[in-house]
Amino acid sequence: MVTPIDIQVVNRHLGAISEEMGIVLQRSAFSSNIKERRDFSCSIFDDKARLLAQAAHIPVHLGAMPDVIRMVRDKFDLAPGDIIITNDPFKGGTHLPDITLVSGVFDEKGKELLFFIAARAHHADVGAKIPGSMGLSRSLDEEGVLIAPSYLSVRGEILEDYLHELIDRMRNPRERAGDIRAQIACLYRGEQRIRETLRRFGQNRFMDILPHLLDYGRRFMHSAISEIPDGLYEFEDFMDDDGINDTPVPIRVSLKVEGQEAVVDFSGTAPQAESCINATMSVTRSAVYYCFFCLVGEGYPVNAGSLEPVRIKAPEGCLLNPLPPAPVAAGNVETSQRIVDAVFGALSKAIPERIPAAGCGTMNNIAIGSAPGSSTSFTYYETIGGGMGASARGDGMSGVQVHMTNTLNTPVEALEQTYPMMIETYGLRDGSGGKGLYRGGDGIVRRYRFLEPCTVSLLTERRRFAPYGLQGGEDGKRGRNLLFKKGSSRPVELPGKCVFEVDAGDGLEIRTPGGGGYGVSAIEP
Repeated sequence: MVTPIDIQVVNRHLGAISEEMGIVLQRSAFSSNIKERRDFSCSIFDDKARLLAQAAHIPVHLGAMPDVIRMVRDKFDLAPGDIIITNDPFKGGTHLPDITLVSGVFDEKGKELLFFIAARAHHADVGAKIPGSMGLSRSLDEEGVLIAPSYLSVRGEILEDYLHELIDRMRNPRERAGDIRAQIACLYRGEQRIRETLRRFGQNRFMDILPHLLDYGRRFMHSAISEIPDGLYEFEDFMDDDGINDTPVPIRVSLKVEGQEAVVDFSGTAPQAESCINATMSVTRSAVYYCFFCLVGEGYPVNAGSLEPVRIKAPEGCLLNPLPPAPVAAGNVETSQRIVDAVFGALSKAIPERIPAAGCGTMNNIAIGSAPGSSTSFTYYETIGGGMGASARGDGMSGVQVHMTNTLNTPVEALEQTYPMMIETYGLRDGSGGKGLYRGGDGIVRRYRFLEPCTVSLLTERRRFAPYGLQGGEDGKRGRNLLFKKGSSRPVELPGKCVFEVDAGDGLEIRTPGGGGYGVSAIEP
């Protein structure tokens, strides 16, 4: 007999193992993007590639990780000690900087595959045309080295020649090697902890509980969806542009709720773009799943069962289901945010009291690298937070990462110690949140001063279309990107998506959007 306590204990054990894997990865990594910002995710799957647990790391990896595990299951006959490496966006990846490692956990005799474990991390560079591998690209080739699903380790032996051939095609290969080896260490820890858990519970007993855990997740999501009134709810939002053409790019969603299930259909969304704002179907699933998990609340089981009641449709060849080899660097970080805004916009028509106004709607991506011909070589990438949308519960939070990203900021001290830059301003952008009965959270102002020539890439949104308010609340302020040339007192307004060169002494100020307000302000006498 399996009791609710058994299910919860197993759920917590698997979650704790995923979290510990992330701790090992973070503390072993070389790059600030992983060790400071914690831009990674760790997950555990059963032998059928069904998600059992994922640590509370990066939401945009939620729906993508199961896709890559299914690919590994179908393509490879794993043995103990084997590790698969890939970053292919069209085989369960998100964008090329996100490199995923997958291994199996076998029984004590090494015969039966019991679990898959995976670690995905955003690398600061994967050999793109532009340093940081997050530039405004027109093709997948420009975005970096495409790693087809391949063996990185066979029977416990790392394929060193293959690894070095791979990282030598990227900038800062020593840092890349350090981060990949940190991912390997994280998989080793995951396998160790799973084995300890099986010995503690007994393998047969533990495996018998897993179907009940998946059913628990399914019932949890069924319950959440059943609280939404049956009906068809539609919404449209826009990407500012694709960075090449100045035309807004629509994302249209139709949400159909029937009983305990929901269908999310993106028919009518723009065709796939010429630039890198395309989001793979894995990313699209992640964004939609995230929205529904927000309805469940804290403490919910994140597993394959809880994903089943939500079906997602997007026509092939559209912005949210592009055909390879479409460029996709910004789809993971920017388009995913707009998918959330669109789905929440539709949900706000069904359950207005539970849905917040739009958050800042962008990760405000900035990638910086040494300029061509420079005597130094470095790459740096970070995202900058903004304002959270207000809701019926109260004001939105200020200066936080919103929705599809869950990374930390890079501390000023760590950045200045490692890279040829200074941070002159870092604080809240007062008054940028939308007004209303409850105010949207304020965005952030972050100003860089470059100490040597650099190449800078910006992938930012909500510079044209402001984060929307709800129930009479005002929109949040749009973001701005300002370049201050050395010796000039007047800034140059930069577009949301661009690549440019800076000289020593130049400054760059990013003003991120605020969140939308909620409700009509009370009128003072």
